[in-house]
Amino acid sequence: MDTGKLYRFSDDQFIANVDYQLFYHEAATNWWGEISLVGSSPLSEGDRYIIELEDKRRSGCYLKKRVNRAVSGIPPCYVYHVTGFSPFE
Repeated sequence: MDTGKLYRFSDDQFIANVDYQLFYHEAATNWWGEISLVGSSPLSEGDRYIIELEDKRRSGCYLKKRVNRAVSGIPPCYVYHVTGFSPFE
């Protein structure tokens, strides 16, 4: 997995470092994947976020907690399904 950063969409405030694995389709806005937070608490589902990849490209996204994945560690490490709604710039 690669390492990136997650920001709040409304005010571009840094939220957490994330490990991510993304998948792409033909359309620039049709991407999805999984992220896990690096040393942070759970996030609000349904809120809009900005993910910044290792190569500094950024895109808007939504998160949904994966309930079928094991939660491990103390504090717990949650895995989220991420869906993009804008192209990477």
